[in-house]
Amino acid sequence: MIRSELVQSLATENPELSVRDVEAIVAAFFDEIVLRLAANGRVELRGFGAFSTRARDARTGRNPRTGETVDVDAKRVPFFKPGKEMRTRLNV
Repeated sequence: MIRSELVQSLATENPELSVRDVEAIVAAFFDEIVLRLAANGRVELRGFGAFSTRARDARTGRNPRTGETVDVDAKRVPFFKPGKEMRTRLNV
């Protein structure tokens, strides 16, 4: 499912809201998750899972096109850990 499909599905399930309102709600939801992760925080949605970040060390990589080595800086990457309820529902 892509973002536009999510918005359309939510708008269909909630006819009292306009598509524009649903888009604003979805955007606000995702923006808050990103802001929290950028602040090195964690977002936990009970029954769904938890979003956090993990540190990746600096390393030497390789350009696949030319084969030359390149330095890759250390960075933080997003990480999602599914909750117990989600894992249970997926493996029914």
